[in-house]
Amino acid sequence: MRIELVILALLSVSHTALGQTAQRLNLMPMPASVQLESGQLPIGQSFSIAISGHRDALVDKGVERFIAQLSKQTGMLLGAASEKNNPTLSVKVERGSAGEERVGEDESYQLRVTSSEGSLSAPTSLGILHGLQTFLQLVHTGPDGFYVPAVTINDQPRFMWRGLLLDVARHYIPLDVLKRNLDGMAMVKMNVLHLHLSDDQGFRVESSRYPRLTLGSDGMYYTQSEIRDLIAYARDRGIRVMPEFDMPAHSLSWFVGYPELASTPGVYKIDPAAPYTIMDPTREGTYKFLDKFIREMAKLFPDPYFHIGGDEVNGKPWDDNPKIQAFMHSHGIKTNQDLQAYFNQNLEKILKKHHKIMVGWDEILRPDLPKTIVVQSWRGQESLATAAQQGYSGILSFGYYLDLMWPASRHYAVDPMSGAASTLNPEQKSRILGGEACMWSEWISPENIDSRIWPRAAAIAERLWSPQTVQDVSSMYGRLEELSWRLEWVGLTHRSHEIPMFERMTGTEDIEALRTLAAVLEPVKDYSRMQAVSGNWDFRAPLNRLVDLANPESETARKFRGNVERYIHSRFQDQEAEKSIRSLLTTWRDNDQKLEPILEGSFLLREVTPLSRELSIAATTGLLALDYLDRSQTSPPDWRAQRLQELNQATAAKAALLLTITDPVKELVEASAGLQPQ
Repeated sequence: MRIELVILALLSVSHTALGQTAQRLNLMPMPASVQLESGQLPIGQSFSIAISGHRDALVDKGVERFIAQLSKQTGMLLGAASEKNNPTLSVKVERGSAGEERVGEDESYQLRVTSSEGSLSAPTSLGILHGLQTFLQLVHTGPDGFYVPAVTINDQPRFMWRGLLLDVARHYIPLDVLKRNLDGMAMVKMNVLHLHLSDDQGFRVESSRYPRLTLGSDGMYYTQSEIRDLIAYARDRGIRVMPEFDMPAHSLSWFVGYPELASTPGVYKIDPAAPYTIMDPTREGTYKFLDKFIREMAKLFPDPYFHIGGDEVNGKPWDDNPKIQAFMHSHGIKTNQDLQAYFNQNLEKILKKHHKIMVGWDEILRPDLPKTIVVQSWRGQESLATAAQQGYSGILSFGYYLDLMWPASRHYAVDPMSGAASTLNPEQKSRILGGEACMWSEWISPENIDSRIWPRAAAIAERLWSPQTVQDVSSMYGRLEELSWRLEWVGLTHRSHEIPMFERMTGTEDIEALRTLAAVLEPVKDYSRMQAVSGNWDFRAPLNRLVDLANPESETARKFRGNVERYIHSRFQDQEAEKSIRSLLTTWRDNDQKLEPILEGSFLLREVTPLSRELSIAATTGLLALDYLDRSQTSPPDWRAQRLQELNQATAAKAALLLTITDPVKELVEASAGLQPQ
């Protein structure tokens, strides 16, 4: 059930006060209630921690990881938990958590820090895990040593389902990469790892009952031992693991080993040019197969929820199969949507038999399914609200697709309870369980996946944890920037992966000019990259271009835009902003000359040559506009028209990349016309 939370006015009303809080408490997600006190708790080599109340493996392992993490952050070797008197941090658990995490389990905690001690208490072990993560984010470096500011925090999540979907089917992601992302999830209090384990490009889990399923994996799949290891790793961090096996569509990989499941007879292989087909829902053998398969997977994945996909079903293979058409006619099934509903009804019965709750995408929603199912909405809050009105539980993923390369602010603005969902009555609202960020992997590899998830996923995590009143985008970005480097403490490579990728592209250690260019580039948005593919998408092609490295959101461009806006709104008097603008523009202007020989010498970089030149031209334009503004002179109309035309041309995508500084440079050009800022 959704819990209504209260947050102090300090965090939601005054922009200035929130900014001051953010400087001292760079917490993400922002807790439900925070009260700053005077003083600081020193963190030194004598730091100690003691546990009282209920003790279980979840707490003991959590405290052990906490000590290891704090040691890494401070560079000090700290001792294990003890029973000593007057510990630096005392931890008290009222009761243990369930053997396996349950949706709706109490995750609240209270953390109080004074200048002499800290205390963390929670009703359950899960709350303790969350509170320890908050404490780690509070550790700062000061003039006299490490410290935690004195503070009282009462915290609890707004939504009970705060997930991250990882598509490991289109591109296989190794176990160690999944584990470090689980550590990132734990830092920001996400509690569901949704594994998309099968699609047309791969079937990624070993099956003892049907061993030929992994023929559709190019030899890259998880053994059952590895899956159990991953689930245990997640469980130790308070995270559930929900499997998704997509059916009846997105299922080509099943047919490599078991072609009898397909609606179109034939021999199948994993290949970009493979013919499209989907499961045959009219064969009794299909359901016997799925019954045995789900029985095996239900034992492997202990979570009560089991995702069956159910999305994007193109019924043409059903239309083209005479036997399927005869079955539909004899059973009074009029449309392909009705046939999918027939399939889902049978599948739900199998899942119920094996004590699982069905989860599926929007397309599964039909009134003939039991109210126990959960609808995951990629279509939006209206679809989510419709499900809730019909008595179904739901989770939102619309607006949380990380693969669309949106800025964090755009994800942050999407709320499960906005739009049509805001008009629901309390009972209907209680059926909205939360949401999931989604990382679909068409353009993802183990090398770049962290940079596609982090730090933007933390903005979604905050939307799902923190009170709805936490809305300040400037504060969010300030805290996100702090969190980003902290995420590397748990092994994430969203920043450090850049250096070897740059060196591969340049063939040298001289990467600074390329870094300068890449810092103001972003991949194209939405599905533009896929739409530009000529012919079949080759999912085996290497992901080693600059578009595969460029960050989804350019921090450099965002800050540059902010400085331009500050400068213009100061009526061109903000000298600090002007200095920063001029410095960057000068660097960008001169960068093309440095980068040109490197681009010419690399087959991987030649395609970005026009972007390098356009950056230099745009920067030159910006400097000229800045000179006009400095001299309080109006720029010639013809000059402005020509420069704006050049900038408009520079906004077009090239090599699947966007130059992100053209709009603020346009603002400078337009301001040089003598127009007063609004």
